Amino acid sequence: MPNKLAVVAIGGNALIKDDKHVTVEDQVLALRETSVHLADMIEAGWDLAIGHGNGPQVGFILRRSEIAAKVEGMHEVPLDVCGADSQGAIGYEMQQALRNEFFKRKINKKAATIVTQVRVDSSDPAFQKPSKPIGSFMEEVEAKRREKEMGWSVVEDAGRGWRRVVASPMPKEIIEFDSVKLLIDAGHVVITVGGGGIPVVDQGDGELIGTAAVIDKDFASSLLAQTVKADLFLIATAVEKVAIHFGKPEQKWLDKMTVAEAKGYLEEGKHFAKGSMAPKIQAAIWYLENGGKEALITNPENIGRALRRETGTWIIP
Repeated sequence: MPNKLAVVAIGGNALIKDDKHVTVEDQVLALRETSVHLADMIEAGWDLAIGHGNGPQVGFILRRSEIAAKVEGMHEVPLDVCGADSQGAIGYEMQQALRNEFFKRKINKKAATIVTQVRVDSSDPAFQKPSKPIGSFMEEVEAKRREKEMGWSVVEDAGRGWRRVVASPMPKEIIEFDSVKLLIDAGHVVITVGGGGIPVVDQGDGELIGTAAVIDKDFASSLLAQTVKADLFLIATAVEKVAIHFGKPEQKWLDKMTVAEAKGYLEEGKHFAKGSMAPKIQAAIWYLENGGKEALITNPENIGRALRRETGTWIIP
């Protein structure tokens, strides 16, 4: 029997555990831990394609770029290139961690990273209402100057200062998908759509160009799972299970829910936070409504138990 294929979307907690562990060395250690759980999946008979977040890493790249521009007169790095930089760095760390774990266990597998562009629609409504904060806080004068001279959208952020905001459009196409599929079919673990992918738009003649936007990594991973026809879409996040009424006396952990139930909880608008769990639920629904079989949400350290149906939250059609 051929192995089953899982697309695994790894959240930021698998890369940066907390505010006190943010260095590259800390990140490498965190990925070593995560690689153990991914290798367990491979030993259990799964083939893997892996997506990951990159929010803090892109923030660090932008911050370095801004400091270098102020202090040394260096050019600033465009947001799409920051995304590419982070894909390369995180991919390197992840494929090395996996390679070392495979070597330790004598698993005959290779891991490879593909720097991945993801096409978005320039007419996506998200471009009319940029909402994703990026980069450093600024004084109002600086923010307004950049708004005028560089075409940025800027907002005042709860009395803490001004920040740039960019669009978060839906992913439409994974540009390097054929290469991803080729590697999966050859038995490799593929690290792709990092940070949701580098957002690019078609200028109308088939030519692609990078755009200042941030694609949600769960939606990009969901698109990957749909396109590659994965048997499982697994979202690895900070919690063991999904809960309704989270943090309230009536909180309830969910072992399983159908797409209809998940939609109902979303419509109630009180269970899943917009910036954290809601996109994960929506990404799982999107996968399942487009031919997906099963989606699973759990934390990395419980992936093995969840696959044995001992924990985690399963979402089914």
